[in-house]
Amino acid sequence: MAFNGFSRGNGHPPPMADINTTPLVDVMLVLLVIFLITAPVLHQAVSIDLPQASAAPAPDATQAIRLSLDGQGNVFWNDTPISREQLPARLAAEAARQPELHLHADRNTRYEAVASLMASAQQAGLVKIAFVTDPAR
Repeated sequence: MAFNGFSRGNGHPPPMADINTTPLVDVMLVLLVIFLITAPVLHQAVSIDLPQASAAPAPDATQAIRLSLDGQGNVFWNDTPISREQLPARLAAEAARQPELHLHADRNTRYEAVASLMASAQQAGLVKIAFVTDPAR
């Protein structure tokens, strides 16, 4: 008894040698319909012609305090030297108007000095503290 899969005498048709492209065409048509429906949804911009105006920039409403620390731990209030003993009183006096504190620290400044300065500002009631750095050139 020999098993021959290609024999025509057993009543089974021979295997199909062609690629059936019907499922491929069906999938492509479904994808085409989906893309045709979703393409207009993706572009929702409204084309308008905006007017042109020239105006001076708005003045800065908040006055910022520039506090600087150099490498030796000296403190400068708006580029004026100030002692560490005067600093808490000055910060408390300015805290009522809620200014921003811009903190400039030299690269050689110890972290302890920066943390102490931030703690003094927080105890005085200043909540807006910004660290200022030089941009990379």
